[in-house]
Amino acid sequence: MDLITVDFETFYSKDFSLGKMTTEEYVRSPYFQVIGIGIKVNNGSTEWASGTHKQLKEYLHEFDWENSMVLAHNTMFDGAILSWVFDVHPRVWADTLCMGRAIHGVEVGGSLKALAERYEIGEKGTEVINAMGLRREDFPTDQLDRYGDYCVNDVELTYKLFTILGKNFPRQELKLIDLTLRMFINPVLELDLGLLEQHLEEIKDRKDKLLTEAGVDKADLMSNPKFAELLKAQGIEPPLKISPTTGKETLAFAKSDEGFKALAMHENDQVQALIAARLGTKSTLEETRTQRFIDIAKRGKLPVPVRYYAAHTGRWGGDDKINLQNLPSRGPNAKKLKTSILAPDNHVIIDADSAQIEARVLAWLAGQDDLVDAFAKGEDVYVKMASKIYGVDEDKVDKQQRFVGKTTILGAGYGMGAVKFQAQLKTFGTDMELDEARRVISIYRQANDKINKLWSEAQRTLMNLSRGDKVNFGREGVLEVVAESSAIRLPSGLLMRYDDLKAEQTDKGYEYNYKTRRGRNYIYGGKVVENVCQGIARCIIGEQMLRIAKRYAVVMTVHDSIACCIPEAQADEAQGFIEQCMRWTPDWAEGLPINCESGVGKSYGECE
Repeated sequence: MDLITVDFETFYSKDFSLGKMTTEEYVRSPYFQVIGIGIKVNNGSTEWASGTHKQLKEYLHEFDWENSMVLAHNTMFDGAILSWVFDVHPRVWADTLCMGRAIHGVEVGGSLKALAERYEIGEKGTEVINAMGLRREDFPTDQLDRYGDYCVNDVELTYKLFTILGKNFPRQELKLIDLTLRMFINPVLELDLGLLEQHLEEIKDRKDKLLTEAGVDKADLMSNPKFAELLKAQGIEPPLKISPTTGKETLAFAKSDEGFKALAMHENDQVQALIAARLGTKSTLEETRTQRFIDIAKRGKLPVPVRYYAAHTGRWGGDDKINLQNLPSRGPNAKKLKTSILAPDNHVIIDADSAQIEARVLAWLAGQDDLVDAFAKGEDVYVKMASKIYGVDEDKVDKQQRFVGKTTILGAGYGMGAVKFQAQLKTFGTDMELDEARRVISIYRQANDKINKLWSEAQRTLMNLSRGDKVNFGREGVLEVVAESSAIRLPSGLLMRYDDLKAEQTDKGYEYNYKTRRGRNYIYGGKVVENVCQGIARCIIGEQMLRIAKRYAVVMTVHDSIACCIPEAQADEAQGFIEQCMRWTPDWAEGLPINCESGVGKSYGECE
């Protein structure tokens, strides 16, 4: 298989650029134009080609793409151009941006310039000409040649970088990069334009209704001083808080501020109407996202932008200004956006979710075998926890008690204290006295002594990392401490980094912090346990995804779920196979009980 390294130079202007637009919007625009392409086959010399789109298409179709791996730095962009503009579909996609992020962590700059400097492979050039606003036909020949030299240099750096990063890069991770890129470059899913337009009108109508009921102008709601005057006119003294930045008293109008939330339940109906109108008017996310979906629907299918290795733990994340990872699940018409995502004709979407995978990993990693057995037997562990908390038989546990049990299992497993636990419950509308929260946390810790010990082991791991000691961590040493890199090696072979880890002695003992792009982060045993459980879960989900992809098209991953697009006639068989894959346990995780839930529908929303 040939390795073809590419880099496109494209038209941009002050208002038409990737800085202001999504990749999908930019490449699919009628104003989009390729200036030229740098292309290198294996270790041969890099060519620069410039011409009309028709000429470039003829040139590109001379290569054997079906037997090639295409490499770029930010392949989501270059791959979209190859596929959407020039109808080029290689056998495999590769990306040095993804590889760099996985090897060095998300806290380190992953630009081609930064990586070239790190590995001392050459200097990333700068545009030797001012290309802004220039279409290909506007370039004098000598300037176009100089622009080509700049592009050729980027291709050479990308190729050199790949030869370095690829030496010990896990093969399964290369496959996951390819799979992740295909979700975007080869879109399968469609959007229901009619439903989206209807939803947008409903959003606007709802906002207009809120303004009418409140009897105020939008401008008065958007301005904090004017909104304060509206409250005063109702005899309400605006709530205040101390600003953490200035230390001065300021208006407490954030939706999370306690004083503001209290006003939403005020006995005065007009005050309630003002609060509802303010919240509804200031919230623009649903409206802007719906409009963005409408725009995509008018241009074509839905490219799914998923960022490979987006988090410290290796998890995927939303990308390209379209975060499909956090589509709303609560509120009026919450599922409309999810329901607007459709399978093509004669196909269905199957969405399979790895049930409670982090809680299962935690129990297994800690050797909390009674909890592992409960998961393995299919028992409701949230009910079992609630039974211990409230001192009632499991068959007497009500819905609210189960919710508290669930929050305890999912939250307290990482060393959460009573204050934070109380706050977490409150965010979901459940009030609990602090003494009661302390009692619940105590019950959890008494019932899960092995998990407590895992926190202590993780705290010692931080000490080992700071001292440069090399040890194994977790059940049967499944996690390896790599002291020279201040990292923990995940089962995938990649590292979870704590760069420049420092130990500081305090009156409470040693505290640890590590370097990030935003400053230094405090880290402790419970947080390490949370990190590694998420990392292990991600390793498992990645392997499951690859197993599924051998037979069916994986079109999206959201948190712990994998969505596939399947011919309708194969739905039953496919659902069984996908569930089987989602229950698969890797060899290194013997005894870890994994389960899943799945749904089938013509739309993504119907799968839940």
